[in-house]
Amino acid sequence: MNSVLIAQIIAYTIPSIATAAVAYYFFNEQLKEHLEDRKITAVQEDGSLTTIRLQAYERLTLFLERINPSQLMVRIIPISENKFDYQNYVIAQIEQEYEHNLSQQIYMSEECWSIITSSKNKTIQLIRTAITSETVTNAGTLREYILKNSMENVMPSKEALFFLKEEVNQLW
Repeated sequence: MNSVLIAQIIAYTIPSIATAAVAYYFFNEQLKEHLEDRKITAVQEDGSLTTIRLQAYERLTLFLERINPSQLMVRIIPISENKFDYQNYVIAQIEQEYEHNLSQQIYMSEECWSIITSSKNKTIQLIRTAITSETVTNAGTLREYILKNSMENVMPSKEALFFLKEEVNQLW
């Protein structure tokens, strides 16, 4: 009787173990595939975020180049001979460029964005200060004064651009 009972237990147990082993194998394979898919998705999303961040850095590089006083004075032609009109027009162009790029701040460090904002403010201050010079009598002389000053000194936008490049290098 005991041998019949043992044979019955074995007869029921072997198919159960085989079924459990097959189920374990298939569930384990499904889990591996699912984890691999998640890894691929995470890498793709990370690559996508990196691409977006790099585009933000590119846009802000362009912004810093565009607000460089030597670039501003060549690109923005005076609307009149009045130095105050020209000053206001140039500052409005800087502010407009800045506002156009405000959304890019979410892709960079707080310190980098602060330096970019500071660069913008220093550039505006440089233009406001230039107008007080005794040699600046009209829009043309304001342009000349700022161009000369930008050739003799390191401009705030160049300093900010240096920092921005350093931050991008840290991405790698």
